[in-house]
Amino acid sequence: MREAELIEKLDAGAVRCFACGHRCLVKPGRRGICKVRFNKEGTLFAPAGYVAALQCDPTEKKPFFHCLPGSDTLTFGMLGCDFHCGYCQNWLTSQALRDDGAGVMPTDVTPDELVALARRQGARMVGSSYNEPLITAEWAVDVFKVARRAGPGGLKTAFISNGNATPEVLDYIRPWTDCYKIDLKAMDDRRYRELGGVLQHVLDAIRMVHERGFWLEIVTLIVPGFNDDDAQLTRAAEAIATISREIPWHVTAFHKDYKMTDPDNTPAATLLRACEIGARAGLKFVYAGNLPGRVGRWEHTYCPDCGDLLIERYGYLIKQQRVGADGRCPSCSRRIPGIWA
Repeated sequence: MREAELIEKLDAGAVRCFACGHRCLVKPGRRGICKVRFNKEGTLFAPAGYVAALQCDPTEKKPFFHCLPGSDTLTFGMLGCDFHCGYCQNWLTSQALRDDGAGVMPTDVTPDELVALARRQGARMVGSSYNEPLITAEWAVDVFKVARRAGPGGLKTAFISNGNATPEVLDYIRPWTDCYKIDLKAMDDRRYRELGGVLQHVLDAIRMVHERGFWLEIVTLIVPGFNDDDAQLTRAAEAIATISREIPWHVTAFHKDYKMTDPDNTPAATLLRACEIGARAGLKFVYAGNLPGRVGRWEHTYCPDCGDLLIERYGYLIKQQRVGADGRCPSCSRRIPGIWA
């Protein structure tokens, strides 16, 4: 553990935590909703110095489609989460202090060791994910500071997050963080509260992340009977378009996991319908994920102006990449938003 920085000290040893949108009031001897930030005798402590999940895999898997195509990202995670999603694919780490069936033995590690591993693996980015990285933001920043200094030009850095952010935590991580992925899980507040969140907090975070200049991509996991109706998908696309039509929106397929085993797996037709809704809302970059070869043009990146195919994909495999280091379409010179060099 390390002393938390994202706090305000109050009377009688209580502490207000700003690591996530819950803004927990944590009294001595108590924990926040995340279960991993706790108050000991008036000092809030946060996790540091370990990983509970570690993997080097394609940057497209995060998913970032407009950041260093074809590169790898060393992704690390810790324990705990401020949500309790019934379909969480990383529940062994995220729900470790909330569910007796979860739990992974942590491995001690230093920021220097993580970054050295990233360089040995040839990764071009380091990302915090698997649990909710906001609740371990201090540790992520410790790692990212080292990553930014690694080798010529340093490594890029990323948060892969549920988006339950505060202005305080975004300002804290911004100097050291390049990319930010947000899960927009539904457009019905009742549904969000079932997962432990508040819809407006996430919508506010999307706007704040964009305003602060992070490279932002948004993902909606489409769950049949939960958020797959046209009304919710339309509201999601329009909410993103209101902030910027240039923000990539990924719609991905649900598969049965953890406690959510009743809905059917998401068919490709649902993803295609969601993509069409996104395009009608004016979004320039809409992608259908994790059903490779079954979603047609929606795996690829096209120039919004001239229509040329810029990046051809099959799942996480890049088959063709024509965006230059200057981030422009080679045919019409239209600027394609993202991080390309």
